[in-house]
Amino acid sequence: MINLNMSTLICLPIDQVFDFVSTPENDFKWQYGTLETAKLSEGINVMGTFFRSIGHLIGRRNLSTFEVTSYEPNKKYKFKSLSGPLHLQATYIFEKADGNTKINISIKAHVVNSFQVNEGVMGKRMKKQLKENLAMLKEFLEARYTSPTPQAIPLSI
Repeated sequence: MINLNMSTLICLPIDQVFDFVSTPENDFKWQYGTLETAKLSEGINVMGTFFRSIGHLIGRRNLSTFEVTSYEPNKKYKFKSLSGPLHLQATYIFEKADGNTKINISIKAHVVNSFQVNEGVMGKRMKKQLKENLAMLKEFLEARYTSPTPQAIPLSI
């Protein structure tokens, strides 16, 4: 069993971070190896909705289906895999931190036997990837929402 726990602080209000992270169509913008994600159900990601993701994992292209198992706005977003190379459960916990947002990610995964990959090796790769993903998420969101507004430059004559 692979168990990963990681967190980061994002210098944005909790609602902006939660809304972005809990929208599967945004996954490719901050998750290395994700090519495309789409909801299979209409509406927001309430408990019981589904999404499908196409990505690369250890040099292989994979299609996985997920079910949202918990959705508490600005607090918790959780999903599990229904198909794909990993039996996976991911939990995202969001906390206010002085006007910023601390996001805690917990992943429990088990490699499906037909994938023929050592779970220890997979765990190390997933840990490295999760660390990179969190750094990319932080950089992307902070740049997106806090980019300076262009200022008028006075012309000298």
